[in-house]
Amino acid sequence: MISLACLALCAAAPARADWQKVQQSGSLKVAVYNEFAPFSDKGAGIDIDIAEALAKKLGLKLSLLPFPAGENLNDDLRNMVWKGHYLGYGPADVMLHVPVDKKLMADNDKVEIFAPYYVETVRLARSAQAVPQFDGVASLAGKRIGVEKVSIAAMLMLGEDNGKYRDDVRIFDTAAEALQQLQAGKLDAVLANRSEIESVLKSDRAFPLSEVAFARLPRAGWAVGLAVSRQQLDVGKLLQAAMNEMAASGELKAIFEKYGVKEARP
Repeated sequence: MISLACLALCAAAPARADWQKVQQSGSLKVAVYNEFAPFSDKGAGIDIDIAEALAKKLGLKLSLLPFPAGENLNDDLRNMVWKGHYLGYGPADVMLHVPVDKKLMADNDKVEIFAPYYVETVRLARSAQAVPQFDGVASLAGKRIGVEKVSIAAMLMLGEDNGKYRDDVRIFDTAAEALQQLQAGKLDAVLANRSEIESVLKSDRAFPLSEVAFARLPRAGWAVGLAVSRQQLDVGKLLQAAMNEMAASGELKAIFEKYGVKEARP
């Protein structure tokens, strides 16, 4: 059954073809990233739960479209939101975890990006025993620092102070793997996204989190939200209403807490 908030929005204006088409299909097709814990990995995660909640509020079944990240976000939006991939999958009705960024919006005029639901940040998780006092990046000199390959954290740590800490950095396939090595005592610290750290360490006091100031860090954090095709703006309005309802009721917060991540909305 469609939720009250979405029902009210539907009644406020005549149904358009984009919503009618989705409604008649019986399913909400939601694009989520592959291998993207804690948001979407092996059919589970924060974004999966959000997708399930959105489909339920619109009175539809959920049809997930997991996909691997492309070379850039423009490719992902083209493949999963407005055109479809040349291999034959997509587009979806909505894509999750899209940066709510002015430049990205300007570069993709066929897409509507909206409903920011989380602000991601880079944080340092350290062993309180190995690094008892943290007073900035200089505190990590000579320490074993884990980062995920091809990540903002890796870029920052490897490039800081003209590569001063490069020999101290250990590269891992995932942030979760690095954090497990930290817990095992094989690393002294891990630089990663806050959501990744919180989902693995679960607020363990032996591994405190610290904010780190980097010369090359472009911003304190970045918001992520939803994206739909400009041809499906009525669907977007319904999704916005559903997200508003989830935020107001505490449902969104509960989803984040389920995975050990503290809610952080704009």
